[in-house]
Amino acid sequence: MYGKKVKLRFLFLSLILIVLILTVYIVLKSLEDNVVYFISPTEIKELGEIDHNKKYRVGGMVKKNSISMNSDQISFIITDFKNEINIKFSGVIPNLFSEEKGVVAEGFLKDRNFLEASKILAKHDENYMPPEVREALKDK
Repeated sequence: MYGKKVKLRFLFLSLILIVLILTVYIVLKSLEDNVVYFISPTEIKELGEIDHNKKYRVGGMVKKNSISMNSDQISFIITDFKNEINIKFSGVIPNLFSEEKGVVAEGFLKDRNFLEASKILAKHDENYMPPEVREALKDK
């Protein structure tokens, strides 16, 4: 019914489609292990079972009057205004880290209410501009 050219085109297009689907699948599968999204304290409370050997990223706002520092450690509370989680961190704190600001803490959950962080990422709003850039724009 179909000519030889039509069958070859169909075969060629089918082969390209299969290769494209396989390529996308392989790329997404490899990214799956490397991409870490943050979860809120409410999502942690709703987790079925906690894997104590898995790194979690918890995001939210630093609760007002919750930061306490001693010589080598900082403790604070992250909230999503529904639930809270206590964070303990030893290390260098980002400059943008402060109360009532966005933060993402990466580390291991000890239980549903406590995370021992190995990394703190402070977030800024979309209006943030580094001081050097602001000064450069003023000069123009």
